[in-house]
Amino acid sequence: MRGHHHLAIQVKDLAGAVRFYGDVLGLKVVRRWPHEDGRPGERSVWLSVGEGEEFIALEACDVERLPTPFRDPHGGLHLLALRIPAHDRHAWERRLNELGIEIVHRTRWTLYLRDPEGNRIGLSHYPDET
Repeated sequence: MRGHHHLAIQVKDLAGAVRFYGDVLGLKVVRRWPHEDGRPGERSVWLSVGEGEEFIALEACDVERLPTPFRDPHGGLHLLALRIPAHDRHAWERRLNELGIEIVHRTRWTLYLRDPEGNRIGLSHYPDET
């Protein structure tokens, strides 16, 4: 592990949350992500939490869609992501498989699993490619 990568929080009012974290807490927007299906608006906004690469990801709730292993239709803590080196991704996949831990979702940069309480955990190497 290389430390904390990011914390994701699902919010019902993405624009309002961005204003709060930006205007009240002084966090700077570092990345805006559009909806993957081409709908207007944003699905996520990332805000820097310091001098390093760590960030808070504000994720828009989508109460109109069914839950998936990656998204819930309610607000609150969404994900704790831990930083891994990109070159260790395959080793982590093997280790999790050997331990019987299901990888519930994968993206280009992150492996997603659940802890014994059902909380989402991400092992992320963004922005580094494998």
